[in-house]
Amino acid sequence: MSRFDAFSALLDYPVYVVTAAVGEERAGCLVGFAGQNSLQPPRFTVWISKANRTYAVASRSQVLVVHLLPARRHDLAELFGGRTGDQVDKFAATEWEPGPGGVPVLTGAMAWFAGHVLAQADWGDHVGFLLAPFAITTESHTSGGSLTLHDVKDIDAGHPA
Repeated sequence: MSRFDAFSALLDYPVYVVTAAVGEERAGCLVGFAGQNSLQPPRFTVWISKANRTYAVASRSQVLVVHLLPARRHDLAELFGGRTGDQVDKFAATEWEPGPGGVPVLTGAMAWFAGHVLAQADWGDHVGFLLAPFAITTESHTSGGSLTLHDVKDIDAGHPA
């Protein structure tokens, strides 16, 4: 383990499910690299693995939806992080509804926002999607906190690099 790997192992931040849609094609994945990067104007970046099927759909989508999962929803993290959309229709296995731009909104999320994709940046094995949030819902907020990186370390990637 490198010294940076040892440092990274100490971090514990929220994980998200990001969904995308282009026409009738839908995709979604578990994302561990994400964060707010501007207050005014509000901006948020999510990094999606190039090996992930969601990247292919997200790279053509004008809107992405970022879902914050409650700690009790490990099942959603497993579905979107441990399975690949190349083999499984993830949306047939969970409740969702069409959101802004037709992008799926998961009903099991504690909060979510839709963001217009402003830019994409290739930063190695992941591509960063700069989002301008425009539709935000926190009504489903539940006590118990959000699912974190340490909560999902048992999930083997459905589409490993």
